[in-house]
Amino acid sequence: MGLLGILAGLALLVLLAFRGWSVLLLAPLAALVAAIFAGEPLLAHWTQTFMGSASAFIAQFFPLFLLGALFGKLMEDSGAVSAIARWMTEKLGARRAVLAVVLAGAAVTYGGVSLFVAIFVLTPMAQALFQSAGVPRRLMPAAIALGTSTFTMSALPGTPAIQNAIPMPFFGTTPFAAPGLGLLASAIMLAFGLWWLNRAEGRARAAGEGFGDPTPAPVHEAADDPVLRERATVSREFDPSEIHRSADAGGEPPIWIAALPLVVVVLTNLAMSFFVLPRFDAAFLAEPRWGGTSLSAVAGVWSVAVALAAAILVILLLSAHRLPSLRATMDAGANAAVLPIFAVASLVGFGAVVAAMPAFELVRSWVLGIGGGPLVSLAVATNVLAALTGSASGGLTIALDALGPTYMQIAAEQGIDPGLLHRVAVIGAGTLDSLPHNGAVVTLLAVCGCTHRQSYLDIVMACIVGALIALAAVILLGSLVGSF
Repeated sequence: MGLLGILAGLALLVLLAFRGWSVLLLAPLAALVAAIFAGEPLLAHWTQTFMGSASAFIAQFFPLFLLGALFGKLMEDSGAVSAIARWMTEKLGARRAVLAVVLAGAAVTYGGVSLFVAIFVLTPMAQALFQSAGVPRRLMPAAIALGTSTFTMSALPGTPAIQNAIPMPFFGTTPFAAPGLGLLASAIMLAFGLWWLNRAEGRARAAGEGFGDPTPAPVHEAADDPVLRERATVSREFDPSEIHRSADAGGEPPIWIAALPLVVVVLTNLAMSFFVLPRFDAAFLAEPRWGGTSLSAVAGVWSVAVALAAAILVILLLSAHRLPSLRATMDAGANAAVLPIFAVASLVGFGAVVAAMPAFELVRSWVLGIGGGPLVSLAVATNVLAALTGSASGGLTIALDALGPTYMQIAAEQGIDPGLLHRVAVIGAGTLDSLPHNGAVVTLLAVCGCTHRQSYLDIVMACIVGALIALAAVILLGSLVGSF
């Protein structure tokens, strides 16, 4: 009965979330369903297990959600994202429309700009570029997704994406975990995705297919759709309803001003991870007043937080005078972080209740018994949970909350570098999370004015198949030669 309760709670969560119900309601309800089947105390699991785990997630990662959303909003309203995308598309030109959109998305998201900010800014530019080049509109979602939601989210060393931050407290790693394998995985994802999209473009040209319907992309309508909002905030760390809640600068800064904050994010993250924090005397963290923790448990989050804070300061110094209402922009950025972190925390709370069920030992044993070793079983666990929840961050946290200590013990026994576990877990969570019900996928299609039937196959090939190939390569090389 306990296992049936876990499955019933998960089915309730997945089915109703797909229909647009709020995860804030669904997650505790699904957790209570699992507890009822197991005969466990309901109120205790709600207030102690569920809320304890959810609040721990918020306490640990809210600085990154807040600073990430604020940074993205400042970059958007200052015109910096538009300036970078326009500069890149002009340099590459209409002949390389797909490449221009992919690289523009990669540049801004690797620099710390939230996915939904990138989507809403890039889509109008991608439409103009694709239309002038005669590239089908249906390829726009896959091109944008390849640049914003694949290697810069899960593989490129140092990425400030929340998904790359989540394993750090569990494994004591930095944002640059397994850098060589991360670069290799990034190259595979980018190369495979571009190969597929260029192939699709070539076949479309041979068939005489042009851009198609020239109607402007419904960017504003998608941002204000309440159902899309519920799905989107589970999948990523920015509430799309805040996109239009403030006024932009009405122009674009010079490219060096636009790009400088992105450079600051990368360089500060690098300096904090390898030079500043390793020399920092943090013995005081072991005291009860600081939670009895260690530097290795918080260093990764501190590195990303300081990097984003430094970049925000640079934007304010260079562009605050250009913003019509700085307070409105910063309020919108702060508000954009609230619903996403509570939505993901609710998924984490659900996962904690499920993991506390006696029947979960069967699930744990099944996962750890998957053939191929711990790297394969870790990849399967994160893949499956990200697919079911439609959230890479939610699925990843649920998996590591339940199994992270076990994998660290296995790593110590078998001499596996925790950085390798980190990279496998993040790439694994960033593959099947792009199934049709994923909030980012649904939002992207709506923003571009495309349907699943028109564009989803290309998203599968560019974002899922390429990522799976990269994941397999990382697992194979990691198993043979270890982490590098």
